[in-house]
Amino acid sequence: MSNIIRVVLADDHVFVRDGIKSLLENEANIEVVGEAIDGADALEVVAANKPDLLIVDIRMPHLTGIEVVEKLRSENNAVKIIMLSMHESEEYVLKSIKAGADGYLLKGSSKEEFLKALHIVSAGGKYFSGDISSILISQLTNTSLEPKQNLGEEMMITKREKEILTLLLSGKGNKEIAEALDISKRTAEVHRFNLMKKLKVKNLMELSNKATEYSLL
Repeated sequence: MSNIIRVVLADDHVFVRDGIKSLLENEANIEVVGEAIDGADALEVVAANKPDLLIVDIRMPHLTGIEVVEKLRSENNAVKIIMLSMHESEEYVLKSIKAGADGYLLKGSSKEEFLKALHIVSAGGKYFSGDISSILISQLTNTSLEPKQNLGEEMMITKREKEILTLLLSGKGNKEIAEALDISKRTAEVHRFNLMKKLKVKNLMELSNKATEYSLL
């Protein structure tokens, strides 16, 4: 059984696609199986190649990256999707998440972060780079969202647990969560344990699914 992550790149700038291919070419478990030059092309290339992961620029001719995500999700296409952008715009980030993207990477991200995001998202997790986690936390703490389903009083999560949830789903580990929230690593570990116990999940994939099911993000 192959463990190769099959990737399609969609960006209207050839040097961006070439740069990503160069970054990935020495990775034994990653293969670029297709490239697209605009949004409409991206849909065709994904349909033809059936990749595990689509890396798509947020601003492209014909269809934007967000429109590509919306179209794929409307067709129930389960391909994992990472948005690629030069901007940390709150509007772009939130629209991408609402459309169904699994990650949001800045074009200035390091190779290490790029590969980390790719592996986390392809494994079923979520990843948001840079200061984007703070945007998500801001939305959680300042916006009242009606859940799709009632979690039940025993499963309702606190403001701090919402912050922990957001950081976990953006790919942060206990140390990074501790630094982001100015708490000890041990405290971060306890919050993480309590959150997963409360939501009755065993891993990040189950946590992500439950967060989506109950509109926790």
